[in-house]
This record gives sequence, structure tokens and C-alpha cells, in this order.
Amino acid sequence: MKTRRLFFALAAGAALLAAVGQASAQQRPIRLIVPYAAGGPIDVTARALAERVRDSLGTVIIDNKPGAGGNIGADMVAKAAPDGLTIGIAATATHAVNPWLYSKMPFNAASDFAPITQMVRVPNVLVMNAETAERLKIHNVAELIAYAKKNPGKLNYGSGGNGSAGHLAGEMFKKEAGIFALHIPYNGGNPAQLALLSGQVDFNFDNLATAAPNIRSGKLKAIAVTTTQRSAALPDVPPVADTLKGFAIDTWWGLVAPAGTPPDVVGKLNQAFVAALNAPETKTRFGALLAEPVGNSPEQFGAFMKSELAKYEKVVKATGARVD
Repeated sequence: MKTRRLFFALAAGAALLAAVGQASAQQRPIRLIVPYAAGGPIDVTARALAERVRDSLGTVIIDNKPGAGGNIGADMVAKAAPDGLTIGIAATATHAVNPWLYSKMPFNAASDFAPITQMVRVPNVLVMNAETAERLKIHNVAELIAYAKKNPGKLNYGSGGNGSAGHLAGEMFKKEAGIFALHIPYNGGNPAQLALLSGQVDFNFDNLATAAPNIRSGKLKAIAVTTTQRSAALPDVPPVADTLKGFAIDTWWGLVAPAGTPPDVVGKLNQAFVAALNAPETKTRFGALLAEPVGNSPEQFGAFMKSELAKYEKVVKATGARVD
């Protein structure tokens, strides 16, 4: 009898330990790798979502791994175990531009990730120095193109450097419009904007969040946004696409897991994060950053990233920009 009671006690103890172990495994935190430094818009939006999915997914820990244009952090996601406990941010740079900009990539943007959902779209905006725009009588995209064609070689534009978003947008604009404007690269977005404000360059393609204060103060004139639809932040400013059909070159980022993550795990993550993105509080918080929440299916986000990768191949190759 003692032996039998001991057996049942050991069996019960083993069952209890198994249950505790299973509960602990289910409660393990999710690691969300942000391939950029803390404090920027991508980091801020990731932290906001991590707070909102706590009830459905448990603790989500933000792990910032900046460097190499986002490639270091993205590579860590690609090489993580496909168990749903490590996810990360895919952005325009890491999954659309860098594969064509860098001569060697540590990961394959097209095959090493399982899409979860797009998070955000941030419009870029075509801006001119307000005094320059008035002097040249340029108030819209059509007038800018007409001036460039009548005055070949007289316009220039600035950007945060070769291969930057502003550079690629400028080259795409030139190609679609059939015009020439000299590209002047600066060491970062802030110096490029200062050059525009001081009249050293004629126009820039800038991030809306960065340009907005000077647009509101009247120092910069917003000519057009680069999304296919108007931005709620600048409802009176038309898209470039109203003049150049199909023109779209905005900033985006979203969530991905390592390739091979089970579909049911991806589905659970998608459901939680899309619900968080659709919450009114999220829209308000993201709106303060001039970022538009975008929640979609894994299939939709995957197709979108594939199309962006193809689009930027042509744009980057046209510029000749490379990072060795």
C-alpha cells in the first residue's frame, strides 16, 4: 500500500511539474526586435503596440538592435527559432531598399521571413522653400515639371545621402516626369532640410513628420504627398499621383517572424496586432507621429513587400547607389 501511495504521489507530482512547465512555456515573453535605435518613430510605434497586445499575447519585450541600415536586427529575426517567440520589424529600408543597395546581405528579404501584418504608412512630401516657390511661380507638381522642362539643368534637390529615401524618391520623380534636376547629397536628413530652408537647394522629398513643423510655419511649401491618396495630416495637399499616375514612394514598416513559423502561430500574432492597430487609442497615438496605422493579413503584407522589393530594384539600380 505504501508503495502504491508513493507511486500515485510521484505521478501526481510529475503531472503538476508538467503543468507548471507548460504554463511557464506559454507565459514566456515575446521578443520584438526593432532594427533601429530607441526613440525613433519605429521604436515608439512598436512599444505602443507591445502595450496593447499584453492581454492577448502576454509580455512583449522590445529589443533594439540598430546598425548597418537595419540589417543587423533584421538578420537576428531571420536566424531566430521559428516558434513565435521572436518577431521583428520589417521596414522599407531592410526589406525593399537594402537588398539592392548593399553588395552583400546577411539575409534574403524575400524568403527568410513570415509576414504578420503591416503596421504603419508614413507619407513623404515634396517640399520647396516657400520663397523659392513663390519666385519661380511653382504651386503644384505640373508647374514644377513645366519649369524644369523650360529651364533644363537649373533645378536641384537635396537628400540625406546617396541611397536615402529622399534620393530614391527624387530619382523616381525625375524618371516619371521626364525632367532633370541635380541631386545634392547631404550627411543626413536634417542637413538636407537646412539646405532647403536656406535656399541652397530647390526642392526635397522629405518625411512628413520631419517637414510638418516648417510647412505649418510657412517656411516650406508642400507641393504634393507621395502616397496615392491625400494624407489626413495635409488634407489640402494633393498626391504626386494626381499628376504622375501610379507614383507612390512612402515609408512603411510592419511585423515579421522567421520563415517556417507555423501558420497558426502567425495567425494568432496577426489577430492580436491587427486588433491593436485598429484600436482608437492607437490611431490617436500614431497620428501624433503623422503615421497611419495599417493592419492587414499576412498574405496582403507579403504581397505588398514583394511588390515594394521589385519597385525599389529599378529605382536603386537607376541611381547607381551602392554600399560596399
